[in-house]
Amino acid sequence: MRKLLNWFFRNRETGAITIVQAPNLVLWIVIAATLLRWLWPPSGQASVALTVIIKGGLLLWAADEIVRGVNPWRRCLGTAVAIYEITTVLPHA
Repeated sequence: MRKLLNWFFRNRETGAITIVQAPNLVLWIVIAATLLRWLWPPSGQASVALTVIIKGGLLLWAADEIVRGVNPWRRCLGTAVAIYEITTVLPHA
């Protein structure tokens, strides 16, 4: 079990255990847009634009993690975020 956890969380670049990382530029933009949307009235074009920025940014971040994640945990995290964002965008039947 220890070997599996070590493999899953070990950073392939530094050798350190990596669960979280500092936000990159895309994630900072998502955070800023989320704060603005939280402060903005819930209707209108600005709210829609902020929602598009948030969802699009999260999809970009997720794709980056899937492709360049430093360990399997980060790749799984990117996959989970991508699946969540795609399912919340698609219309429900």
